[in-house]
Amino acid sequence: MKIKKQSRHRKTLTFFTACFGFHKPYKVLCDGTFVHHLIVNRMTPADTALANILSSTVKLYTTRCVLAELKRLGKSYSEALEAAHNLIVARCEHEKCVRADLCITEVVGENNSEHFFVASQDTDLRKKLQEIPGVPLIYGLRNALFLESPSAFQKEYVKTLEERRMHMTNTEYQIFRDRAKKKLAGGEDNNSNTEITENKDAGDPIASAQAIKRSITSRNQIGIKDKPQFKRKRAKAPNPLSCKKKKSRENQNNTLKEKKGDSTVKRSRKRNRSRKGQTAAETGS
Repeated sequence: MKIKKQSRHRKTLTFFTACFGFHKPYKVLCDGTFVHHLIVNRMTPADTALANILSSTVKLYTTRCVLAELKRLGKSYSEALEAAHNLIVARCEHEKCVRADLCITEVVGENNSEHFFVASQDTDLRKKLQEIPGVPLIYGLRNALFLESPSAFQKEYVKTLEERRMHMTNTEYQIFRDRAKKKLAGGEDNNSNTEITENKDAGDPIASAQAIKRSITSRNQIGIKDKPQFKRKRAKAPNPLSCKKKKSRENQNNTLKEKKGDSTVKRSRKRNRSRKGQTAAETGS
């Protein structure tokens, strides 16, 4: 179960960090119910308990309205009040103290620009905050803490943002059209014709986009390259100095014939006779 819990928490953290820009160290905004739950279940120190869930260092925050509410609850919440005084007090613009749930919703705002994790045991407050994009929620069950998975509203909000990024806005479209006109401004007849068609179809964005496509195709016909073309690396020939020269077949055949001829031909050796006997016979006669 611990492995499943850790993997689920990891998925929710990646969702909020990737889609809403949460960064370390994480800020956790605690209300009185959550602080009281930590003290009753002896989950102290609170920063280490929350750091184990979020696998990072944590800064704990609260508000003046939360502290005032804990004062009003009496002696049963005195330990929670002492512990809450040790937390960092987040700024809330209330001259008179308001209920804790209202104060936290106003501090979070519409988009949670301060990137707060909200820790609360109040189910009604958590349901309200699930309808605000980019608000991760933490709650406790006995001696364990849990990070809620993103709600259906938050997932749909992220999907709509991704779809908007896929399409151009009106301002982006106008900037793109102006830049295309400046690039295509020249002395060619094709460019002048495309500018006339764009001016005619300025009211219709689809027709003007088609005109820009036509102008780009005409530009490519002229011979202007839109993208740099790189030469492909081809296999190089081997180093001629490291390779032996190939012998032709004719040279090989000639060398073989010479070897065979040398082996068949017999050497004629001349016998050198001594002429001493001949000279002695001549003298005796």
